[in-house]
Amino acid sequence: MNPQVIAVDVLDDYKLRITFSSDEVRIFDVTPYLHYSAFKRLKNKGYFMLAKPGHGTVCWPGDIDFCPDTVYLESCNP
Repeated sequence: MNPQVIAVDVLDDYKLRITFSSDEVRIFDVTPYLHYSAFKRLKNKGYFMLAKPGHGTVCWPGDIDFCPDTVYLESCNP
């Protein structure tokens, strides 16, 4: 099981700085997901900035979130 998200900082260009329960800090780029209908609302910068940790992953109001494994496996070291 991959570590859980415990903190999220919104960066420029649809990127997130994520702190995991393992004390790792990694960058997750949301850009590749913005063309999927489930994530279209994230194109709105104001809405994107509402990112927060929840249920071990990154989430937004309105039940938008990412699979915790995706967030960890697709993120990289800063």
